[in-house]
Amino acid sequence: MSIDATAFTRAMSRVPGPVAVATTVDGAGRRWGFTGSSFSSLSLDPPLVLICLAKTASTHAAFAGSPHFMVNVLNGDQAEVARRFAKSGVDRFHAGDMVPCELGLPGHPDAALRLACTRYDMLDGGDHSILVGRVEALHVAAHPPLVYCDRSFTQPMPAGQLT
Repeated sequence: MSIDATAFTRAMSRVPGPVAVATTVDGAGRRWGFTGSSFSSLSLDPPLVLICLAKTASTHAAFAGSPHFMVNVLNGDQAEVARRFAKSGVDRFHAGDMVPCELGLPGHPDAALRLACTRYDMLDGGDHSILVGRVEALHVAAHPPLVYCDRSFTQPMPAGQLT
């Protein structure tokens, strides 16, 4: 039985996911970044996270060749940042809002969470690569995270407001 790609994409859009911008710096000092919603913790010991990157992405070679990367889990007010880093053929860093943070990697000062990672592994995931990072440094802010679900951005409802 074969699953239709459009139906699978539509089904998976129903799964809420954090919105993250992964960044790195290549050997020539050039900054690279992409928006990803396939981000998750993987292991506590050692502290590992994963983020998935399309093998056809213009950023793929930079992430495959860099020993470090940063995952910026965006805050609820940063949908514009997510859209910018999801676009192809633009200078994703033109706004100047990504500055050197943990390990000197490009990070957003207002992100809900920043995780600076050493590349632990890069695994095959079909048409994507699964970038696994060992967390070396982190910064947690009080901002609620941005979430992507049903092809739109939203914020989680604070626990005290559930009815």
